Amino acid sequence: MKILHVIANLAPRYGGPAKAGMEMSAALAARGHDVTIFTTNQDGDGVLEVPTDRIIRKNGVDVRYFPVVQPKFWRTSPAMAAALKKEIPNFDIVHIHSLYLFHGMAAGHYARKHGVPYIVRPHGTLDPVMYARHRYRKKIMETLFEDRNIRLADALHYTTEEELLLAEPYVHGSPGFVVPNGVNSSDYRELPPKGTFRSRYKLLEGKKMLLFFSRINFKKGLDVLVEAFREIHRRHPDTVLVLTGPDDENYGQKVREWLKAASLSEFAIFTGMLTGADKLAVLRDADLFLLPSYSENFGIAVVEAMACGVPVVISDKVNIWREVVAEGAGLATPVDPAQVADAASRLLDDPELREQMGERGRAMVSQYYEWSQVAAQLEQEYRQLAGEAGTAGSGSSARAGLTWGS
Repeated sequence: MKILHVIANLAPRYGGPAKAGMEMSAALAARGHDVTIFTTNQDGDGVLEVPTDRIIRKNGVDVRYFPVVQPKFWRTSPAMAAALKKEIPNFDIVHIHSLYLFHGMAAGHYARKHGVPYIVRPHGTLDPVMYARHRYRKKIMETLFEDRNIRLADALHYTTEEELLLAEPYVHGSPGFVVPNGVNSSDYRELPPKGTFRSRYKLLEGKKMLLFFSRINFKKGLDVLVEAFREIHRRHPDTVLVLTGPDDENYGQKVREWLKAASLSEFAIFTGMLTGADKLAVLRDADLFLLPSYSENFGIAVVEAMACGVPVVISDKVNIWREVVAEGAGLATPVDPAQVADAASRLLDDPELREQMGERGRAMVSQYYEWSQVAAQLEQEYRQLAGEAGTAGSGSSARAGLTWGS
């Protein structure tokens, strides 16, 4: 099949969606499909150092970066829209990542115009917490294009059953399917020697290491984490909180202020974003992974931690929490500092239970979240949708909706 993924950006700072979009595409290419990604060169306030005038081949995938222009908050790229207009008829299916952005408006419009089946992946934006955020601005976009995009999509792609259920009130009855995110478990089989990360920080000598491993962002429940850590540290003075991940919109300054107000600054380490061997080293040395998010449509960082044998404590707003608890790979709590602290303390008090949960997490990742397995599931969904909708370019343009740029 010829498959087109359309995503706003692939810069590492954007976390799970960017990582999953690239790895998903590579896994599909490994199954013999012709996979292309259209994206922008946006990287925060700047741009990636990538060419925008030619295709880049990455892991078997053709990646086309297009220049982003103002207003950048909308990931605006007229060059991408022009390419979508020209190229979409050449694909069998289009997979659109995220809502309320320029690329989704353009891709949905031209997919309908040319009768090419398309899938919309909300990436958690239809979780009630996220749906309510910036509601006025989103309502305008829904009226202009997003309601149409969702209503006329051939399917919506969710990564958990929980995400599907939470989105139901907002999708106008559009059909959906569940296929999870994945990891390449081979990337986590050979980890750095234990102690590699700890050796870089004198503060970690002889201490239990609590790891937050995600974007430093409002929705990750960092205010809850700081309050929980206050109680955890009171019960377990030998604990240190390590916060690893890119700082999203300078949110890290707030977290530092909360830690200072709680007299915990000297027991916390900010590493920034870690990749490659450094990422594996911090995961390898963690005693416990903590993610008390307010909203998390999947939580790829949770899967990465489990792949490294780290027991996890997550909120029941991280949408794989039911699966994690059912497999005995970790604990889930409400978004409540006291309950997060209780769960973490329970595991800190029981090294044997931590080890058991770590092993169950590894087994869970191998059984359910290997990219090769996930890509096979996704391929099946693509074939069904493409078969129902006919071949690329042969459909009616009756669903085209907006007439801009046609």
